[in-house]
Amino acid sequence: MVETLKQQAQRLLGDVPQEQAFWVNDGCVVRNLKELNEEFKHMSNDIYLYHANGEKNDFATWIKDVYGDEVLAANLRAAMNKEQAARAVASRTNILSKRLT
Repeated sequence: MVETLKQQAQRLLGDVPQEQAFWVNDGCVVRNLKELNEEFKHMSNDIYLYHANGEKNDFATWIKDVYGDEVLAANLRAAMNKEQAARAVASRTNILSKRLT
């Protein structure tokens, strides 16, 4: 079945099941893109670098593997810091939200 843009947006903006949630190293649990964006705002640089560094990017991997969103995953891999990562998530969330109207 081919997803419509609206269906895709609903799926990408929705909560993932608990077993697919992103567990941040500080104990926070992220279940959707809005929560990920909020987490970036409060996350320390050390926590961000634990998850996103020269060896790995757990945020991009989670987005790709759980949501299947290659666009956002690529933007998160390209982000040089948590502020850029937050902007990438906020931008993608805004684009997807517009598809719902």
